[in-house]
Amino acid sequence: MTTAAEETGGEDMPWGEVTPDAARRLLIAAVEAFAERGYHATTTRDIAGRAGMSPAALYIHYKTKEELLHKISTIGHTKALDILESAADGPGSAADRLAEAVRSFVVWHAGHHTTARVVQYELDALGEDHRAEVILLRRRCDAAVRRILSDGVDAGEFEVPDVSGTTLAVLSLCIDVARWFNVAGRWTPNEVGEMYADLVLRMVGAQR
Repeated sequence: MTTAAEETGGEDMPWGEVTPDAARRLLIAAVEAFAERGYHATTTRDIAGRAGMSPAALYIHYKTKEELLHKISTIGHTKALDILESAADGPGSAADRLAEAVRSFVVWHAGHHTTARVVQYELDALGEDHRAEVILLRRRCDAAVRRILSDGVDAGEFEVPDVSGTTLAVLSLCIDVARWFNVAGRWTPNEVGEMYADLVLRMVGAQR
C-alpha cells in the first residue's frame, strides 16, 4: 500500500508546505488514518501513535482532529484548483485544454489516491465554517471545467446540451479514480490519465 508520505508524484517532500516537521508528520499520519479507518472512527491517539508522538504533542500543533482534516482538505482542494485553472488558462483549443485538465486531474487522484480519498470523501465531517471554505474551492474547480466546456461549445468543438451537467459528470469521473486506483494494478497513473482524457473527449463529441 502506498502511504501518504510516499504519494509524492516526484515532489521533493510530501506536504512540504506544512511546517514545522512535527506538524507535517502528524498531518501525514492523519491522512493515512482517515483513509484507512474513516474520519469518525479515527482518534487523536491513533494519529499521534502513527506519527510516533504522544497525544498531548498533537494539540501543540492542531487544536482538534477537525482542524487537521480542514488543513488536509484545504491543501488538497487548492492543488486540485491549481491543476484545473492552469489547464483552463493554458494554450490550445478547448479540446486541448479539456484533455489536459482531465489528464492532470486524474493523474493526481491516482498518484495521490490515499490523500485524495480523504480530500474528496470526508467533506461532511468538516465543521460548518470550514466546510463553507472548501465548498468555495470546489465551486471554483467546477467553474474552471465549465469554462472549458463553454468555450468548446461556443467554438463548435463540443456537442454538449447541458454544460453544468456535463461538468459534474467530468469531475465525478475523475474524482472516482481515487476510490478504485491500486498501485499494484494494471495501469499507471499516467496511463489512466491518458485513457480518461480520451474518454471525456469522446463524451463531449470533441471535433479533433
